Amino acid sequence: MNSHLKYLVFSLVLFACSDNITNHEKLLPVFGEKKVDAKGDTLYHSVNPFLFVNQFGENVTEETIKGKIYVADFFFATCESICPKMSSQLVNVQHAFSKYNDVLILSHTVNPMHDSVAVLKKYGERFGAQKNKWHLLTGNKKDIYDMARFSYLVNALEADGSAEGFLHSELFVLIDSKKRIRGFYDGTDSVTVVKLISDIKLLKTEKPF
Repeated sequence: MNSHLKYLVFSLVLFACSDNITNHEKLLPVFGEKKVDAKGDTLYHSVNPFLFVNQFGENVTEETIKGKIYVADFFFATCESICPKMSSQLVNVQHAFSKYNDVLILSHTVNPMHDSVAVLKKYGERFGAQKNKWHLLTGNKKDIYDMARFSYLVNALEADGSAEGFLHSELFVLIDSKKRIRGFYDGTDSVTVVKLISDIKLLKTEKPF
């Protein structure tokens, strides 16, 4: 099964778990499981609390993204296959929202043993990552992998059988200002990333719910 077909199947499965769009104020679906509390309010899947370090040696936590829209992805600095393609596409996302403080990018390394702050800083300079806009994150390996699986609903793992030793999703994950997943996009496909940029603009106009 090729990557585009996998992406399509993955998206269809997730959409089956996404919120049914009946509220006219909801411009994009909400992905992941949802629950209804005792008061009858809908509780949506959201990103768990986290603590990582960016390419400038600064702590990045859920407070960093509080009230902001952001794109999350996974990569590693020595990757020569899909990572450069993904990072090049994130340059376009960064450029589209360079003047907006409420839109961020969080790129998580799946190889924190190698990708130190200094390594990430050099990688960020390679792609022109702007300070306070595009955070390249390292930290505890288990915490990073758990974030991928349980918060962003994508894959990130160490795999000795792979060509480069690591496997991670090519998907960009769109997170809204309340830490809910609002979309998945193939980060290697320029057409799909154009849609991501369009969806971020749409999300910025969405009424709270």
